[in-house]
Amino acid sequence: MSAPDVSTIPKALLDLCARLREKGFRSWIVGGCVRDLIRGAAVADWDVATSAHPKQVMRCFQHVIPTGIQHGTVTVHMPHAGKPHGDAYEVTTLRGETTYSDGRRPDAVVFVDDIVADLARRDFTVNAIALDPLASGDAMLIDPFDGRGDLRRKVLRAVGEASERFAEDGLRALRAARFVASLEFELDPKTAAAIRPSLDTYRKVSAERVREEWVKAMKAKRPSRAFEVMREHGLLEVSAPELLPQVGCAQNKWHRYDVWQHALACVDACAGDPILRLSALLHDVGKPKSRAFSDKTQDFTFYEHERMGAEIVEPLLARLRFSTDERQRISHLVRHHLVCYAPDWTDAAVRRWVQRIGRERLEDLYALNEADLRGKDRDREPDLAALASLKGRVAEILARGEALSVRDLRVDGKLLMQRLGMPPGPKLGMLLERLLDEVVEEPARNDEAALLARAAEILPTLPDSKTRKGAEPR
Repeated sequence: MSAPDVSTIPKALLDLCARLREKGFRSWIVGGCVRDLIRGAAVADWDVATSAHPKQVMRCFQHVIPTGIQHGTVTVHMPHAGKPHGDAYEVTTLRGETTYSDGRRPDAVVFVDDIVADLARRDFTVNAIALDPLASGDAMLIDPFDGRGDLRRKVLRAVGEASERFAEDGLRALRAARFVASLEFELDPKTAAAIRPSLDTYRKVSAERVREEWVKAMKAKRPSRAFEVMREHGLLEVSAPELLPQVGCAQNKWHRYDVWQHALACVDACAGDPILRLSALLHDVGKPKSRAFSDKTQDFTFYEHERMGAEIVEPLLARLRFSTDERQRISHLVRHHLVCYAPDWTDAAVRRWVQRIGRERLEDLYALNEADLRGKDRDREPDLAALASLKGRVAEILARGEALSVRDLRVDGKLLMQRLGMPPGPKLGMLLERLLDEVVEEPARNDEAALLARAAEILPTLPDSKTRKGAEPR
């Protein structure tokens, strides 16, 4: 593998290392940034390791924040032209670590003088390479565990004994799954074999950290690689057992794969942000529960699987600390992912469908449905053509500005209360919904005078709110 292109290292970072050297200290760029630099990939964050202790680092620079000083880390801001506050770099003292009683953090940090000792505590060989940006030739890279060789071979291998690395920090097993996807590497067999015996340590990992790794995995070209490692080595048994009934759950003639294999194909085919791709992974999670055999068709059916799936994903996502907005977005897409469009749909039927989906979720659902069709790996062209037809009809309706929500009506609650002398409350919401239903059926009815007249006719027919306990306007 060729030498890294050091010309991409920011000048501010080079100045930081030079300042430390002027003060008599060594420094190296370490971790994932070196890995990506060697691979020729974009570097998101730069980390620095140094022989200087935290207080010594703080004396070398004007703008320093003691972000993790108890673990040897401070954040140095390096001002430069056009950016007075400068770029921030984490600078960590070379260190060794003791035991990890909680399976998350070392019980104590011991500062060391040897960069190799510092690299030995890291998770994978490809992340255990140091680069001295002020050196040249062979002295530039320090690679005691053959991380460059593993980069060349595209193998993810733990530093030293994999069982020890996974026992120290339970998150490392999940990071292994994520790196298999994001780096498009294969998992070293000995490293893979150490994951399942370390599950007790993995159980100590917080839900927030699991969520973060899932989201990062969804940014890979093929997130399925990460989730298949999770399944094969027991991580899903701990974090998301709800997904496992999909494994080996045979489908019907419309699918080439079982439910789990289809979910993996769907997430890989889904174009979008991590939350949308997670919807693709989860969209058929209700199928195992709903599966039944039809004597009529001599095949499996999955009636109501979308409703059951939405009920399954909500508590799963809450347990993994996804936000309320994220949970609502995913469960809504799972609930409505099944699109059964036919060319004989009336315009009113299309408008009602858009109402159910919501204009703000249309693009999400189009992407999810296309991925679902591609993930079947059957004759998908007719279904893709039908989806394109539906998208065209929806676009025409939106371009015409036809009413699809109460907000689109030419009357509002305030006007109805003024003209009809009615108070605010559930009945007002019911009246607006009735008017909207009629306008969706016939857009020409969206006229202020016509709606007021129609509202006067509908109002006496509405049930009293006392007879509809718990009713609320939508």
